[in-house]
Amino acid sequence: MSEEKVITLKTDRKIFEDIYFSGNQGSLLFSPTTKSKTITTIVAVVILGIAFLLKDILSKDSVGVLYFLSFIFLLCAVFLSVSINKVSRWKKQVNHYLNKLENCKIYEIRFDQNFFTVNIDGEKETSEWKDFEYFDSSAEFISLEGKYNYMFPKKSMSEKEYNLLKKIAKENIKQ
Repeated sequence: MSEEKVITLKTDRKIFEDIYFSGNQGSLLFSPTTKSKTITTIVAVVILGIAFLLKDILSKDSVGVLYFLSFIFLLCAVFLSVSINKVSRWKKQVNHYLNKLENCKIYEIRFDQNFFTVNIDGEKETSEWKDFEYFDSSAEFISLEGKYNYMFPKKSMSEKEYNLLKKIAKENIKQ
């Protein structure tokens, strides 16, 4: 493959949202990143609530248990808020990218045996194939990770183009 190949991608926002936000990825409390922390925090609140309801039964010497449980709850809440912040920032970046795609006139990828270029309305990012460290493909999308990270949904191109990109990426990215 010595000549340059060009794939023009459809910029339908829904196609990209289906990939980026699959599996509750966009949910602040129940994304894969925050789900376990949310559940842990809820359990801590329930235990703390029960302890406060039963505080009259506790002796004056056992009040330290309430302080300890309050500390555990605060710790859980801090870890949850950090995770929510991380998901929120990611979601904001994805929405910014999707807005950019939605309004663009040209979204194409160009590649030959040495280089891979993504062009969004004249803003070009060019990488050598050796700059990519990881390649993955599924029935839904192709992802490339390295100097720049990309995700190309299957629905944004023809079946023939998808298979060509998959074949070329597999040949050129050494994992």
